[in-house]
Amino acid sequence: MHIDFPFQPDASGRTAGTGADDHVRDLIEQLLFTIPGERVNRPTFGSGLMHLVFAPASGELATATEFLVQGALQQWLSDVIQVEAVRVVTQESTLVVTVQYLLRRTQTREVARFERAGVT
Repeated sequence: MHIDFPFQPDASGRTAGTGADDHVRDLIEQLLFTIPGERVNRPTFGSGLMHLVFAPASGELATATEFLVQGALQQWLSDVIQVEAVRVVTQESTLVVTVQYLLRRTQTREVARFERAGVT
């Protein structure tokens, strides 16, 4: 068992746990929405994704953001997943990131969708 993200108690009041596949999804979410410099002991950890949501929308920016996210995923999680595709879009004030990946441990393909509301 792994500690669930976000950190929370379970029904018995203990730290909530999660399985290996959900833990990988949690790791991806943490990487996507962590700003580099936010973690004291890992100052380069993060994707920088949240910095780009305030830039003017364009096709070039969307492509650059997808490459940035894919690079961060490969740098930090390449021992756990093989990234196959990344798609980043903004829908009104919500940032939507879709990551298609192969779990190295089980060789199964997964698609994870993450949303962060409140961006402009």
